[in-house]
Amino acid sequence: MLVLVAPGQGAQTPGFLTPWLDLPGAADRLGAWSDAIGLDLAHYGTEADADAIRDTAVAQPLLVAAGLLSAAALGDIAGIAPGAVAGHSVGEITAAAFAGVLDDTAALTLVRRRGLAMAEAAAVTETGMSALLGGDPETTVPHLEKLGLTPANVNGAGQIVAAGTLEQLAALEADKPEGVRRVVALKVAGAFHTHHMAPAVDALAEAAKGLTPADPAVTYVSNKDGKAVATGDEVLSRLVGQVANPVRWDLCMETFKELGVTGLIEVCPGGTLTGLAKRALPGVQTVALKTPEDLDAARELIAAASSTPAADAAGA
Repeated sequence: MLVLVAPGQGAQTPGFLTPWLDLPGAADRLGAWSDAIGLDLAHYGTEADADAIRDTAVAQPLLVAAGLLSAAALGDIAGIAPGAVAGHSVGEITAAAFAGVLDDTAALTLVRRRGLAMAEAAAVTETGMSALLGGDPETTVPHLEKLGLTPANVNGAGQIVAAGTLEQLAALEADKPEGVRRVVALKVAGAFHTHHMAPAVDALAEAAKGLTPADPAVTYVSNKDGKAVATGDEVLSRLVGQVANPVRWDLCMETFKELGVTGLIEVCPGGTLTGLAKRALPGVQTVALKTPEDLDAARELIAAASSTPAADAAGA
């Protein structure tokens, strides 16, 4: 069984879309999306510097566009035939498009509004996020709460992301929880998935009113609790509320185990989620789409996942 996953904010790097735009039709597709949302995605994905693409209002639509573009390079989603889809944070909107809940333009329109609303909320107070590597959640979470921080992303595989004010994050650097090896500041411009994002929830709820979601065509695994969501309305509702609530990627990976996932492909800019999977899902084959050179490995994994004993016997 194959799961297709999409990374969240912080995965972007300057110029990461450049090689993808050499693929047939990619530049035209990106241009049409840019026109639809009023943002030059090609510029930000190929020419803009790290500070420019760190801007929440830019990073979020850029990441969703990258995920959709790289998945399209693999082929029609129905042909890829993933058994499940999921996304980390803003990657949930990419996953909603993979599942057929939203079409590409609707997904990009929604994420453009999400990015703008979260940027506005982040401008109220100087906040940020830092990844804690190592440690035990039972020790780490109370320590973060003592410092006034929120465990915004519980990622599994020994990683929790703390979010809060810059002063609170500085205090964390000076007073790490027991067992935590490193604290790494993330390339984001706010304390996402915390109460600091509450104003963005209302803005996103208003934007969602204009959308007509379809029910997922494949299993859609939600960040809220790692559960599979059966209706489009529920997916959309969770996308709205998740802006101000923690990401439980650890529970998503537990669901992958329960579903019997054997292969995982992370769309562009891949790497973060495959890294977590390698530690938390031993035995699951992974491919991260970083450049078009990774497409062949992904296609091989798709072919392997599509092959069944019955099909092999019939072919013989």
